Amino acid sequence: MCRVEDRDKTKRRFAIGAMGLKRLGEIRVEKLKSTMVNAKSPKMKLWLIRATTMVLLWTCFVQLTALGGSWGPRVLKGWPSCFTQDSHSAAVLDVKLLPNVPARVLPPKRVYKNNGYLMVSCNGGLNQMRSAICDMVAIARYLNVTLIVPELDKTSFWADPSEFEDIFDVEHFITSLRDEVRILKELPPRLKRRVELGFVHTMPPVSWSDISYYHNQILPLIQKYKVVHLNRTDARLANSGQPFELQRLRCRVNFGALRFTPQIEELGRRVVKLLRQNGPFLVLHLRYEMDMLAFSGCTQGCNDEEVEELTRMRYAYPWWKEKIINSDLKRKDGLCPLTPEETALALKALDIDHDIQIYIAAGEIYGGKRRMDSLADAYPKLVRKETLLGPADLQYFQNHSSQMAALDYLVSLESDIFVPTYDGNMAKVVEGHRRYLGFKKTILLDRKVLVELIDKYTSGFLSWDEFSRAVKDTHAQRMGAPAKRLVIAERPKEEDYFYANPEECLQPSDDEPVSII
Repeated sequence: MCRVEDRDKTKRRFAIGAMGLKRLGEIRVEKLKSTMVNAKSPKMKLWLIRATTMVLLWTCFVQLTALGGSWGPRVLKGWPSCFTQDSHSAAVLDVKLLPNVPARVLPPKRVYKNNGYLMVSCNGGLNQMRSAICDMVAIARYLNVTLIVPELDKTSFWADPSEFEDIFDVEHFITSLRDEVRILKELPPRLKRRVELGFVHTMPPVSWSDISYYHNQILPLIQKYKVVHLNRTDARLANSGQPFELQRLRCRVNFGALRFTPQIEELGRRVVKLLRQNGPFLVLHLRYEMDMLAFSGCTQGCNDEEVEELTRMRYAYPWWKEKIINSDLKRKDGLCPLTPEETALALKALDIDHDIQIYIAAGEIYGGKRRMDSLADAYPKLVRKETLLGPADLQYFQNHSSQMAALDYLVSLESDIFVPTYDGNMAKVVEGHRRYLGFKKTILLDRKVLVELIDKYTSGFLSWDEFSRAVKDTHAQRMGAPAKRLVIAERPKEEDYFYANPEECLQPSDDEPVSII
C-alpha cells in the first residue's frame, strides 16, 4: 500500500529518486551507444535505435510521474500512484458530488432590554392550548420579556403526557419568532434553581384582558420577581380591540410558528394522499365522545343506563362546575353537539353527495355502532385514521390524544369541506385557519335552527322538500365566506372568537402579503 509522507520529506525523496533515475538512464544510453558502434548489421542497428528510444521514453515517463505530485500535468495526477495524494482527490470528488442545498435564512434577532422571564402552563385540549400559546407569545413580545417554551396540560381529562416538542417543531417555533421575542427551552441555571426551590410568582391571568392589563399588572410583577409563571392561560387575551400588530403576531404564531413535528406532518400527508386517491372528501368533526356529552349534559338519543353513566362522570370532575342540566332545554337552545342521527339528516338536506368520502375527525363515538348506523346508511364511505392506517403507523400516537388531534387537524385543513357538529376549540381554530388559507368551504351548522327543523320533520309537520329547503336557506351564508367578526364589548364570551375569524390577518397590510409563513 502507498504511504503518504510529510510534504517536505516527500519532495526530497522525489528529487533523489529523480536524480537516481536520470543517472541510471544516462548509463544505459552510454552502453547502448557503444553497442551500436560495434554493430555491423543493419537489422541490429534498427533494433538498437528502437531499444534506445524506448529506454529514453520510459526514463522521461518515470521522472514525470515521480515529480507529478508537485508540478506534473493534471492527467498524471488522476492516475493511481504511490506518489499521488489519493485522499485529496477523493475529498475534492466528494465535495463536487454534494447536493446544492440552499441555506435556511433565519430572521435577524430582535434586540431589546429583557424585563424578565415568563413561564406559562397551558390547560385543555390541543387547540385550546394552541390558541393560548399564540396569546402568550404576543404578550411576551409586548412586555419585552423572554418566553420559556410553554408547558402543556397533562392533568386534564385526556391525561396526555406529551411535551411541547412531542407535538410541535420546537426548533422552528424558536427560530421563526426570533425577530419578535426571545424564546428559551428552559430558564438560565441560576433562575431555574430558584424556581425549583419554589421561589416563583404563580398566578392565573384575568380572562379576556386586553394588552394594557398585562402591561400595567403583569409587567411590574415580572420586573419584581424576575420570573412569573402564568397558569390556566386559555382565553386570557381579548378577541378584539387590540393593536393591529399584536393581532397579526397572534396569526403569525398560529399559522406559521406552530408547525407540527415532521413525524406528524408526514403522517398527515399520507392520510390526505390516501383520501385523494379516491376523490374529494369531507371532514366531519363529530364531537360526540363520552367526555363531551358528560360535560355538556346532552343525552339526546341515549338510553337510561347511558344517561346515568354520563351523569356519574360529570360529578366525578369537580372543575366541571355545572352539575344539574336539563338536556332537552339545552338542546333547544342550540348548546348541544348534534347527534350522529341529526348530522345525517343535516348533510342529506344540504345535498352532500351520497358517495363522498367522510373522514371522521373524532375520538370514540359514544354508543358505538348503534349510534353510527344511520350516518353509515346515508354515507357508506365513512373512514377514520384507524381504518386508513395500520396499527404500526399509529402505535406511537396511542394514549396521546393531542398527537391524534394534531393528525385530525392537518387532514381537516386539507379537506374539500369541513363540517363541525359543535363549536368547540378545534372547530373554531380549524375554521379560522381555513379562512386564512383562502376561505375554504366550512359549513357552520346552526344547531338551534337545525334541531327545531329536525323535530318538525320527524314529527311530520314538514315534508322532506320543505325541510331540505329550510336547511339550505339557513346555511346559505354559513359556508366560511368573508364576514365581519361580531364584537360584544361587555360580553366577550358571547362574541365571535378571534381564532375562528382573525379578520385582521385575512387582508394584506400595505407591505406584507398574506401567505403561509
